[in-house]
Amino acid sequence: MEWKTSCVDWAERLKRGDSIIPPPIFPGQSEQALEVFKALKIVDAPGSPTFGESCAEWVFDLVASIFGAYDPESGRRLITEWFICLPKKNSKSTIAAGIMMTAVILNWRQSAEFAILAPTIEVAQNSFSPSRDMVKHDEELEELLQVQTHIKTITHRNTGATLKVVAADSNTVGGKKSVGTLVDELWLFGKQAGAENMLREAIGGLASRPEGFVIYLTTQSDDPPAGVFRQKLQYARDVRDGKVIDPCFVPVIFEHPPEMVASKEHLLAENLAMVNPNLGYSVDRAFLLREFTKAKTEGEASFRGFLAKHGNVEIGLALRSDRWAGADFWEAAALAPCLSLDDLIARSEVIDVGIDGGGLDDLLGLAVIGRERETRRWLLWTHAWAHPSVFDRRKEIAPALRDFEKAGDLTVVDQMGDDVMQVAEIVSMIEVAGLLDRVGADPAGIGAVLDALVEADVPQDKVIGISQGWKLSGAIKTAERKLAEGVLIHGGQSLMAWSVGNARVVPVGNAVNITKQASGTSKIDPLMASFDAISLMALNPESRYSADGFFDDPIMVGV
Repeated sequence: MEWKTSCVDWAERLKRGDSIIPPPIFPGQSEQALEVFKALKIVDAPGSPTFGESCAEWVFDLVASIFGAYDPESGRRLITEWFICLPKKNSKSTIAAGIMMTAVILNWRQSAEFAILAPTIEVAQNSFSPSRDMVKHDEELEELLQVQTHIKTITHRNTGATLKVVAADSNTVGGKKSVGTLVDELWLFGKQAGAENMLREAIGGLASRPEGFVIYLTTQSDDPPAGVFRQKLQYARDVRDGKVIDPCFVPVIFEHPPEMVASKEHLLAENLAMVNPNLGYSVDRAFLLREFTKAKTEGEASFRGFLAKHGNVEIGLALRSDRWAGADFWEAAALAPCLSLDDLIARSEVIDVGIDGGGLDDLLGLAVIGRERETRRWLLWTHAWAHPSVFDRRKEIAPALRDFEKAGDLTVVDQMGDDVMQVAEIVSMIEVAGLLDRVGADPAGIGAVLDALVEADVPQDKVIGISQGWKLSGAIKTAERKLAEGVLIHGGQSLMAWSVGNARVVPVGNAVNITKQASGTSKIDPLMASFDAISLMALNPESRYSADGFFDDPIMVGV
């Protein structure tokens, strides 16, 4: 048999209101499952209607896709993974409960295990409560199923199959042999260190359960996607768009098409309906529009949060109420896509470098700013280094750091000192190219940096300390103006977007201060290194490049 799980015309389908879920492979199996699913009651809804009486059509399409992938002759499920990403209030937890209850009822395997994995106890309760109530308010189900509220378990009296709803961690999922697993609120797992390995352990039962399945159900993150959520989201988009062919994976993502995001149409209230499939059912239109207006009135940070949760809009840069003013212009300044260090060197007439950080639980940030020939725009490229200990000391940001490492923006060094040596090698390369003006660093940590730079043959007189604290206010405000003017541009590195989003402003008289203390456990070292470099570039260094295209230094002619 041949089937496909991609949906390359998903944008047009969403605009028309058509389904983006592939049809069932075995219609007979889907009809049997729908008969069970539609009879289950949604007890907390007015009048306790059944799913069949109160659900939007997309829900039935999803149930049909999941259960219609099972081949009754071979006992194998031909599609094993589903990724569903949709906004809040679209009955996500209730639908999850209904799907898993249907799976337990239809299951034939003796003592089979089914699980709903939640990142917190509260989220687990959100899925268990509807499941429990479906049983307790149906006499036939109460005879068939036993509910044990204290351990959040429902047991099939005939087959011994169990549905457990658990707040997942390595201890609760280890050794599981689940036939079916539903992972709820995957975006929260993306913020947990070690979540990828934990989920791999949780779904390991699929190796010996050919009828098994796993469903990832999530809303969009209220921060830039990270960790296992970011991985699954990107993979789902690639399968949906036909970039990756995976007939065992179904992506269902209710999000605005890229062209609507580019034209800002996704910011219009009337386009929220496109990504809220349960609008008019569990999502009240009047509520949604009222919250839209309130969020827009309360400012950019509130509006972004609303769009993430109710519009499924991915946050590229987190904006807080006490954010740095330059953050508002940061994303628009990504005018040099995928700018590499080599590109920057090739396009610049003079370069300044900033260095910051470097402790055991810290990042070592490097910022390189080049003034572009002819346009005189400032080109910014950054990189960071970390010791493995930072992943243990700062577990809350470990998933994001691993993402930056995979993207090539962060280097993990096993030996302290290797980081400053690699920084020195980069600075030396810029010096050899004849473009280096000066290197600025925090005076408190300049010792090790200076030693490494001198050893790499960077002239010591080109390395200076940059006063921190309120004295860095001039560089901070210069950066804000250059970003707003479109003079300071960058390559859109996710590491820098994260650092900019982490920055917190502390007013000090007429000055603006950004400190690591105010920013908490999140890191801003690449941004602070950028301010160091900006403070030097703001002094308008003399060009190292002559009008005829050769460097002024005769030794460097032809480089």
